[in-house]
Formats: sequence, C-alpha cells, structure tokens
Amino acid sequence: MVIRVRFAPSPTGLLHIGNARAALINWLFARHHTLKGQEATFLYRLDDTDLERNDPIYAKAIEEDLTWLGLSHDQFAKQSDRFDRYDQAVEKLKASGRLYPCYETPEELDFKRKRQLARHEPPIYDRAGLKLTTEERQAFEAEGRTPHWRFKLLPDPIHWDDLIRGPNDFHGSHLSDPVLIRADGAYLYTLTSVVDDIEFGITHIIRGEDHVTNTAVQIQLFAALGGDIAHLHFGHFTLLLDVNGASLSKRLGSLSLATLRESGLEPMAINSLIARLGTSLPIEPHLTLDELAENFTLSIFSRTAPRFDPAELGTLNHKLLQIMPYDQVERRLQEIAPSITEMVWMVIRGNLTTLDEAAQWEPICAGHITPVIEDRDYLGHALACLPSEPWDTMTWGAWTSKLKEATGRKGKELFMPLRQAITGMDHGPEMKELLPLIGHTKVIDRLKA
Repeated sequence: MVIRVRFAPSPTGLLHIGNARAALINWLFARHHTLKGQEATFLYRLDDTDLERNDPIYAKAIEEDLTWLGLSHDQFAKQSDRFDRYDQAVEKLKASGRLYPCYETPEELDFKRKRQLARHEPPIYDRAGLKLTTEERQAFEAEGRTPHWRFKLLPDPIHWDDLIRGPNDFHGSHLSDPVLIRADGAYLYTLTSVVDDIEFGITHIIRGEDHVTNTAVQIQLFAALGGDIAHLHFGHFTLLLDVNGASLSKRLGSLSLATLRESGLEPMAINSLIARLGTSLPIEPHLTLDELAENFTLSIFSRTAPRFDPAELGTLNHKLLQIMPYDQVERRLQEIAPSITEMVWMVIRGNLTTLDEAAQWEPICAGHITPVIEDRDYLGHALACLPSEPWDTMTWGAWTSKLKEATGRKGKELFMPLRQAITGMDHGPEMKELLPLIGHTKVIDRLKA
C-alpha cells in the first residue's frame, strides 16, 4: 500500500508551534516509511474555502515556514480550486437523503442548546429540519431565511482502532448531525476535508485529539461518499500544554514560526523538540530530519499531554550548535561573519546560543577589539612571560604556568585578566583553543593596550 498523509492548514493566520507539530508528525511518518523502502507521499493542502478570512499573505508565509523547517511536499492542492468537486458531493448526499436543510437562526439554535443543558441532556440537534413540510420550508424562505444543511448520521455504532489512542467507540445516535453547508452557502471543513481525503487517496489521517469527535462523524461521511473506510487509518495525538499545564492555544500567537525564526532559532532545534514532545523518546538535538524519521512511529506517542516550554528551545538550540558541522553553517556564516573559518567555528560553536552570536567572535579572532585592562603591572609580567611562536593548544598552559611562578597568582586572579585583555570578555571558549586563533601579534598588541 502506498502511504499518503496530508497537512492542511487554513491561510487565516501564521503557522504556530502547534500546527507546525502536526505538519512535522505527518511528514516524519511519511519519511520514515520512505526510508524503510515503502512508497509514501506527503500532501500539502491549503484549506482556503473561507474566502472572507483567507489572506494570500498567510498562504505565502505558511509555505515559507514549511520550507524553513525542511518539510518539503510531494503534492500540493488548494481547496479553492475544487469547488466543483464539493458541489458534486453535495448533490450525491442530497440524492441519497443524507443532507437536509434546516432553517433555525443561530439565536434559536443557541436557545435549544441551553434548554437541553438545563435539562441535563446532551446538546444534540433535534432534527427539526427533517420534520419540516414543503409548505413550512417555503414559509421560512418567504421570511427571507436561507437554510444551512446538515448531514444525517445513521444510528449505527462507529468504531476505529486509533494508531495512538487505541480502540474508539461512538454511536451515531449520540452525535449531533453536523452542518456541512452554512446558511451563506459556504462549505465547512467537515465536507471539504472528507471529499479531498477520498479523492487524493489519503491513507492515514494524523491530527490532534481535538478532532476525535470529528473523526466519528467523518467516518460515516466517508462511507456515504464512497470512501474506502477499510483502508483508512486515524491517529490522534495529544495537544500541547504550557509549562503550567494550561492549554497552549491562547498563547500560540506569540509562538508563530515567524517569531521563533526571527529570534535566531535553528529550524532543527524546533524540529528536534516538537518531534519528541509527547513521546517516549528523549529530547536531544538532531542535525537532520532523516535522523528524526529513522525511529519515528506513532507507537512512541503517549496519552499524556506534553508541556511546551519555550526556554527548552533555547537550550536545545545551544546544544544543536555545539555539534553542528561547519559545512552546515558556512553559507550563513559568510553573511554574518565572513572571516570565521572552519577552525574558528569549531572553537566558538560551543559558546553560541544562536548563530548570529558568531559575529561577536569575528573581531576577537580576526579584527580589532577594545581590551579590558584593569591591572597593567600584571599584564606587563604576562607580556614578559609570553611564549614565542609557533603556538598550539599547549601554549596557554605553558604561558600561565610560567606566569604563576613569576607572580604567585592562581585561579581566577591568574586567568581572568588575561582573558579580558585578549578577548575583551570575561567568558568564552577555552583560552587554550582561542589563543592560537588570535595569534602572537594581536595578543601582544592587546596586552600593551
């Protein structure tokens, strides 16, 4: 069987950490099977039927974010190109008696729901629309009302073995007939998504657990439209919580991919975190998506909702840069700090939290700085003890040992004035690695400053 998964965002806002996680999980699922020699396809589908809220700017931003994360797609589709397919599906449902018009206003529906809740009844639509006579429908339309259309669920058991949650059981009589077409004629996600999943041959629908009830409804809709339910698989992962255990959904605006990218985070730091949140695998930095895909299966996901801490991204970004090879950053370094060579990169990368910070080490290693001089007499001794060239990683130890004998200093009093004078900073890579990169001439100039 060819595996086909999809990621289907709406261009009504920026891609945030929650739906980026959904995209990544689907992509890694497909990629894992590809690496194992099985044919798998990742469909990127733009769910853009909400013409009032859609914005081409968001559509472009979502594609840019997916590209930045490295989530390339095998196939692309836009729902706005497929209205004729939805029209045909609607006519099929009407002809089979599974789609019926309803004329209640939003206020009337809200009143019904409140009465049901007050009586401790489930807020299920009472199917009043099914009981209307032709004359009653005509009367409503004469008032100026236009109908919304609901899908008639069958009073049958609904079962599927979820790839993450295990067995799931619903009953059609316990669910409310879903609206497929609004009163303004707009098609809703429930209809368009099922039509597309059938026609694009989607085999695995992997999404958040907030869609579990939708899945129960859509299984009947799949069957009504001729979908192959026997070969359709569902997996529902738990949603992210914030560090305090509250829903993350209200904070997602500040966690857009655009904002995270602007903060200097590496895409693989984000991928490394969100691919492992909610799973049994350890969270650790990975340099490539294929590394993440190698052991990726839906069986690793837990039923416990994971907590997302933005601070963990910063830590993971630092760890990622520590292991990142030069060839993976060379092009970007040429834009940030063109004189940073591979030798310099290997020394400084362990001290970076973002790649942009590499720029501050360029003048230290290859340019001019303002040394921090607090004890000129001591630096005079240091200059007198400075070894001649050639220098290597043993030079720092030999120099400080000689200086310790000459001055009696040790520990921070011995090392810190040298670091501050030579680098202008009180922290950084080990001086034994940094000293040969700066070189004899620059060190002398800075000690004399």
